[in-house]
Amino acid sequence: MTQKNTLEIITQESDYDPNSMPVDKARSYMGAFLDPVTSSECVSVRDALGRILSQDVISPVNVPQHDNSAMDGYAVRSLDLTTDEKTELNIVGTAFAGKPFDGVIKKGESIRIMTGAVIPEGADTVIMQERAEKIDNCVRVDFFQKGSNTRKTGEDLKLGSAALQKGHKVRPADLGLIASLGIPEVSVYRKLRVAFFSTGDELVGVGNSLEEGQIYDSNRYTIFGMLTELGCELIDMGVIKDTPEAVEAAFRDSTSIADVVITSGGVSVGEADFVKPMLQKIGEVLFWKIAMKPGRPLAFGKVGRSHFFGLPGNPVAVMVTFYQFVQSALKTLQGQVMRTPSPMFKARCTGPLKKAPGRTEFQRGILSQTPAGEWTVKPTGDQGSGILSSMSQAHCFIVLPTDMGKVDANELVDVQLIRGLIDS
Repeated sequence: MTQKNTLEIITQESDYDPNSMPVDKARSYMGAFLDPVTSSECVSVRDALGRILSQDVISPVNVPQHDNSAMDGYAVRSLDLTTDEKTELNIVGTAFAGKPFDGVIKKGESIRIMTGAVIPEGADTVIMQERAEKIDNCVRVDFFQKGSNTRKTGEDLKLGSAALQKGHKVRPADLGLIASLGIPEVSVYRKLRVAFFSTGDELVGVGNSLEEGQIYDSNRYTIFGMLTELGCELIDMGVIKDTPEAVEAAFRDSTSIADVVITSGGVSVGEADFVKPMLQKIGEVLFWKIAMKPGRPLAFGKVGRSHFFGLPGNPVAVMVTFYQFVQSALKTLQGQVMRTPSPMFKARCTGPLKKAPGRTEFQRGILSQTPAGEWTVKPTGDQGSGILSSMSQAHCFIVLPTDMGKVDANELVDVQLIRGLIDS
């Protein structure tokens, strides 16, 4: 199905309202409208950290390659062991990791064996050294079930099986796993190219002096940080003046080089908000507003071949909308197979929360735990969308559903870890 067809189908739904989109429906629509990258490149194992696999990583060997010992002890034949008393066995050799015993264990014999050493031929069980008593050249051992304390050939990975699957984000443990297979390079999707800019004549770059009515452009810094954590290739286009000509030029320049364009500010209904009319002129937009707080003015669509996200101008709203919508969309566009949504859990709210039905709210919260182990949460303070310090202080979002009203003290609420959102 083409993007155009998808847009037409969505906009013809009876409850479609681009100016008051429910949170869940907006996420669903976004998912149907995304075109992930398809081109890939080969990179070294270390350079693969944080990248998205474009092919399965196939194991060229069994892991482990041989039956081996899971601990230091004695390799024995299970047939020699008795359940009613200790068994005395002769010690006929030693097996080290990387230096196996050369021979076959016979009836009444054992081998001193170290962790990781190959199980000698004839043996099938390892008795941990804590359960063995060495006497001269003999050892007395307890009964153990056949196969105890051994690792079987291929029990971790079998030859030809997928060690890691296409769409997986490579994490530190994965680097070790790939290296353990002797694989020097892996295929990953190319990095997603993201252009971003702010709009507003009131915005001033960091390091400059403020005139009356001016503010520093903080949004580009938070957007930079959030995009960097996602491993995107960044194109910072700076602050764009509030003129139709400047906004149109910025869109045309950015969409010619980027997979995604992200703006902050300019999607409301003010006289100097030129992003919306420009998008109506040169792009297609799926929705303009979300029934949420903070972050109601959130636009999503396409300009040319680029996906477009128009974030609000208020600093907190920028971060909330990014984490709730943009981040998961970018991960999909990167080719990442998405995990289940960041889990929410219940915490007891230590004080009352103001809330009116009609919008989903994401209030910023600070978590703590009682001596009895119960999680509690309190708001960071004033929940205004311009109070960026609330995001620095917060551990979590307190997620208040659309139909919910005010929250009383000691009531259970849903919380969503901010770090969990980033790492998902």
